[in-house]
Amino acid sequence: MGRYAARLYLLRNLARKHTVPAVRLWLTAMACVAASWIGTPAFAQSQSQSIKIGYLHGPLSKEKISLIDIPAPNDGLAGAQLAIDDNNTTGSFLGQRFELIESKIGDGDDPAPAVKALADQGVAFIAANLPANQLLQAADAGKASGEVLINAGAPDERLREQDCRANLIHVAPSRFMLADALAQYLVLRKWRNWFLVSGSHDGDKAFADALRHAAKRFGAKIVAEKEFKDTGGARRTDSGLAEVQRQMIDLTQGAPDYDILVAADESEVFAGYLPYRTWTPRLVAGSAGLVPTTWDAAFDQWGALQLQNRFKKKFQRFMTPLDMQLWTAVRIVGEAAAHANTADSAKLFAYIKSPEFSVAAFKGQKLTLRDWNLQLRQPILLFDGRNTVSISPQEGFLHQSSELDTLGLDRPETKCKLQ
Repeated sequence: MGRYAARLYLLRNLARKHTVPAVRLWLTAMACVAASWIGTPAFAQSQSQSIKIGYLHGPLSKEKISLIDIPAPNDGLAGAQLAIDDNNTTGSFLGQRFELIESKIGDGDDPAPAVKALADQGVAFIAANLPANQLLQAADAGKASGEVLINAGAPDERLREQDCRANLIHVAPSRFMLADALAQYLVLRKWRNWFLVSGSHDGDKAFADALRHAAKRFGAKIVAEKEFKDTGGARRTDSGLAEVQRQMIDLTQGAPDYDILVAADESEVFAGYLPYRTWTPRLVAGSAGLVPTTWDAAFDQWGALQLQNRFKKKFQRFMTPLDMQLWTAVRIVGEAAAHANTADSAKLFAYIKSPEFSVAAFKGQKLTLRDWNLQLRQPILLFDGRNTVSISPQEGFLHQSSELDTLGLDRPETKCKLQ
């Protein structure tokens, strides 16, 4: 029975992804025929498997420069819900049933009680969108009960390095991965002289460090640096626009000649105001202008359009990077369950960490885990606010194992000791 179920799973996936209507129709018909062979009550009963996946998160940040960027209340959650639907589409033919259980905690709250509550409900895999400290607390709290956390939001390098955990998978890319993706493209275009402007918050400084590392790694030169100190203030007042224009001109005046301004502004305080307001007419990249990201609503390659359309039909909005990261986190569990044909969490986790595991995420290639720190390898999109400009890793940046490992710290550089 397992062999037939696996074949049906492949037919369903091919039917969903094929772009030629006639072929898609034929594959769908074949899948229906196969389903009639194995979809009997006796088969379903013998293969019945229930898999619960948790979603643990804090409040979404509402601090955005642009009103159109303020996240929807279900940002992230919607991506996880769509992935549950996709898991159940395949699972219905394999006797598997997936359920999402949401748990929300406050800023600074101890996540341990929430992790225990999820474990008591039979949840073994928890997709999480939490800051680094809370994420580590959650992973440590779940270790004794065998909980596996899947980081879908935190980019902090230390989570993959000195503070890595053996029960913590990372779907969200690290800051170094994002910075390397941007640096490869800029160096390829021969925009090697950078003017780095960073914010005054911790996340801004960490992203600036990642950009400095990327510049050194790929042969760019930072010719000048400045810091934008966040002093607050209301920029949406009647005089706010004029004030911002003066600030950006003053901030960027006096720099030596440079090819491109690279901004590190994770807090979204100033970078969005830089394009078209710099003292010298130059391009902007980093936290504004050309932005490295996991997803954007305009992306339509490798079958992504069908995912975008399904998401928009279900939720009446566009899919965000956080939605995609949660979708991927939940799909990792579904993909493992389909291939391993089990609901046993220990066996699923072992399969996810094995060389045989991969997950398809509309990025043109299968995504796998780095075995030294459990980071998901993935291409990074470079988005200009309207279109996908390019996708890294760029052509010509080679690696002995996987070109995706040119993004972020590589095995010889890691400080991670999984425990």
